[in-house]
Amino acid sequence: MPETRSGLQEPEEFDAAEHSLGELVSEARGSMTRLVRLEVQLAKLELARDVQKIGMGAGLAVVAAVLAHMFLILVAITAGLGIMAAGLAPWLSFLIVTVVFLLISGLLLFLALRQFRKRQGFPLTGAAVASTLSALRRDNRTSNG
Repeated sequence: MPETRSGLQEPEEFDAAEHSLGELVSEARGSMTRLVRLEVQLAKLELARDVQKIGMGAGLAVVAAVLAHMFLILVAITAGLGIMAAGLAPWLSFLIVTVVFLLISGLLLFLALRQFRKRQGFPLTGAAVASTLSALRRDNRTSNG
């Protein structure tokens, strides 16, 4: 069988007039098995893509949390003391620094959530399964009716 660009095999030409009913049933069973195998392979590919996007979002969230913590401890003290040296009250100096770092961590969290929302689910697998079920129902109605 020749292969397609994606590495999958192209369907074979099949002349039903030259084969018995048993051979036709066997060929249909083989085709269905191959179809199910390909749909499972498609689902695995789509799942891998979504896992990658979720991993990227989780990684960004962890980086945001670590940076927010480091900023709060290391830079906030320095900035608060710097503002205090400019003449503001200590409580006001440290409140300004706290609000700024809260805004930075909020922005990073927003970017992480945006990554989580980019996942797409299984659109190709869903379409392939729906198409297969539709074809099976249509064939079932034709053979029964």
